[in-house]
Amino acid sequence: MLEILQNIAMKLADLVMAVIPRPVPNADVLAECKIISHRGEFDNIAVKENTLAAFRHASGHGVWGIECDIRWTSDLTPVVCHDADTGRVFGTCLILSETHFSDLREQLPQIPTLAEVVAEFGGNTHLMLEIKEERYPQLQRQAQILEDTLAALEPAEDYHFLALDPDLFLRARHAPKSSCLPVAELNVKRLSRASLLENFCGLSGHYLLLGNSLLAKHNQQGQQIGTGFISSRNCLFRELNRGVQWIFSNDAVRIQKILDLYLQRSRPQK
Repeated sequence: MLEILQNIAMKLADLVMAVIPRPVPNADVLAECKIISHRGEFDNIAVKENTLAAFRHASGHGVWGIECDIRWTSDLTPVVCHDADTGRVFGTCLILSETHFSDLREQLPQIPTLAEVVAEFGGNTHLMLEIKEERYPQLQRQAQILEDTLAALEPAEDYHFLALDPDLFLRARHAPKSSCLPVAELNVKRLSRASLLENFCGLSGHYLLLGNSLLAKHNQQGQQIGTGFISSRNCLFRELNRGVQWIFSNDAVRIQKILDLYLQRSRPQK
């Protein structure tokens, strides 16, 4: 029920933000904007979230980054799926931590491994990889698998780790703090303090929860702020005009088209 109420509140906020006029950001601000597709471009009907098809649709339209979620199978294969089980998205309910990867691949081949995502998008599309709260039966081995899977990429340059709890970053032991981005829900102040104290790369969260004073604190320390989930031109311009560069969206392709249009308009005519 709480999640339903939160979703309703966010949709109402989006409707309000969409109708409030905002000035067009200047060319330099537009050029620095980085759009991130939340779980790829999907409708969970024809295209499922967190699948290669969803990521291809976003990347193919010039979206800078894709956000995806790391889960583990029973034989310690890192796969990309938001939930601990597959029921909500795929109908067939498999608990990932109790399913061998070969069985998962046979029954739900749409669920990619992290290695497949890295092989196709690593180095050409920025990866925002969320570490989920779940049991790690062989923590050291899993940390090594994660490090090996990402070995060809440069942390912070090619990918960042996201987590709702900063302690989860310890599960990616190879990652420097500059590649770790805490994700705030209602605990914004606590995670902001933790990010500033631990010198993480910044903070992300819903755009209404990350105020200008908080943004200024992180900018002063050279940290980034990422806000979601932007769904309109006016909301996009609001965020860019107050210094946000990382824009998470469930409508990333449409938001990217808006950004590209105004970037083109900002360029001097020959």
